[in-house]
Amino acid sequence: MKLVIVTGMSGAGKTIALKMLEDMGFYCVDNLPISLIGRFTELILESPGDIQNIALGIDIRSGEELSALGSILKKWRENKTAFEILFLDAGDKVLIKRYKETRRKHPLAGAGRIDEGIAKERERLAFLKKAADYIIDTSQLLTKELRQELEKIFTENQGYQNLFVTVLSFGFKYGIPADADLVFDVRFLPNPYYVEELRQHTGEETPVQEYVKRGGTAEVFLTKIYDMLEFLIPNYVAEGKNQLVVAVGCTGGKHRSVTIAREIYARLVSHKELGVKLDHRDIEQDSKRKG
Repeated sequence: MKLVIVTGMSGAGKTIALKMLEDMGFYCVDNLPISLIGRFTELILESPGDIQNIALGIDIRSGEELSALGSILKKWRENKTAFEILFLDAGDKVLIKRYKETRRKHPLAGAGRIDEGIAKERERLAFLKKAADYIIDTSQLLTKELRQELEKIFTENQGYQNLFVTVLSFGFKYGIPADADLVFDVRFLPNPYYVEELRQHTGEETPVQEYVKRGGTAEVFLTKIYDMLEFLIPNYVAEGKNQLVVAVGCTGGKHRSVTIAREIYARLVSHKELGVKLDHRDIEQDSKRKG
């Protein structure tokens, strides 16, 4: 039997994650009073019934009782009760945006600002995040990508190192992505924009890719990027980082950056212990501006 505590920041996707786990065969209970968790778990573990996996949703709504959860977890460890903690997180700006879009109040904000409520919540949940076996940052994740990550952990039993990498292409003329951790400028590579038959195409297409990579400079650059990422990623994991945005920029974000971002993504996606996503932020900007 697998017992999972599902917790995290309000607005980071805990409710959605519980629904997904339910689809995977977990018996899910959300917001059970902390005082009942110990006895509830004992009854389930002692029961000879059909329940194989349990997911308990716990969040800031538990109020002052939340602090008592630490004692329960300590007791489980002493009794050798097998359990795991899944912590859903997201950046403050993303959480604020989600609250504003849904017009909901943060449970700890009261009459104050959303960011104040988020700061209080982070402080109160810090002990759970520190103890978490899995931390998933949903800032950049689509719903289907969150499902893929949960399936990787709980149904495919793949290794998981709590790091989700987004490889993002962009155009410098539209601004450097605010959430970028690493930024690579590829404006030194051959530019298909100046080739009439390639201008309207993108780095998703073979003729553009071949043009960008002609002469071998792109391959040398990619080799150096791979070496750097192979060094950095394990160190980021050891440091506890759970979200990495690798941004690749050219002038318009349509040709060179898309080509190179695709190559980096193809290399990283082979690392099964990582969650990896490819996103082309500005690939359609030219057509939008013309429209």
